Amino acid sequence: MLSETISNILVPHVPVIEKILRPLVVYLALIILLRIFGKRELAQLNPFDLVVLLSLSNTVQNAIIGDDNSLSGGLIGAATLLMVNYLVVRFVFRHRRLDQLLGGAPSVLIEHGEINKRALAKELMSVSDLTIVAHRQGFKSLDEVDRCVLDPGGTFLMVRKATATEGSEAQMLIQFERLLTELKRLQVIRPKGKA
Repeated sequence: MLSETISNILVPHVPVIEKILRPLVVYLALIILLRIFGKRELAQLNPFDLVVLLSLSNTVQNAIIGDDNSLSGGLIGAATLLMVNYLVVRFVFRHRRLDQLLGGAPSVLIEHGEINKRALAKELMSVSDLTIVAHRQGFKSLDEVDRCVLDPGGTFLMVRKATATEGSEAQMLIQFERLLTELKRLQVIRPKGKA
C-alpha cells in the first residue's frame, strides 16, 4: 500500500520525453498566440481580459501534464517550462532584432495631448479603457496626458502635460545654467586675483 502510494507520487505515468515535450509545445504556442492577440491581453484592461488569462492557464494544464498527476511528472513539466523560458529570454536578449520581431512595436495612443484613435482601434481599446488606465496612474482625466505609449509587454507609459508654472521654472533653470556656464568661462579667461 505504501509502496503503491510512493510509486503514484514519484514515478511518472508517461514517458519523460513526453513530459518535456508537452510543456515545450504549449509554451511556444502560448507565446505565438499572445503575440497574435496583442498587448491588450497582457495589459489586463478589464475583467474580461483577466478572466481570459486565468482561464488560459487552466485550459492548457491538461495539455502540459497529460494523463500524469505524479509529483515527479509535475516537477519535470515545471522544470521544463522554467528552462525553456530561461533559454528563450537569454537568446532573445542577445538578439535584439528578434526581440523586436517577437515583442512587436510600442503603440503611441496619445501624442502631444491628442488621442490616436487609429492606434486605439488597432489595440481594441476604447477611450474609456484609456481613461481607466490614466486613473490607475494618477491622472484625473486624459486632458492631463501629453503622451501615452502601450509597450509590447502590456505596460502603459504616460507622460503628464507640462503646466505653465513648470514651463517657466524649466526656462529659469536653463537661464541659470547658461549664466553659470558663462561665469565659469569668464573665470578661465580672467583668473582670480588679477584685475
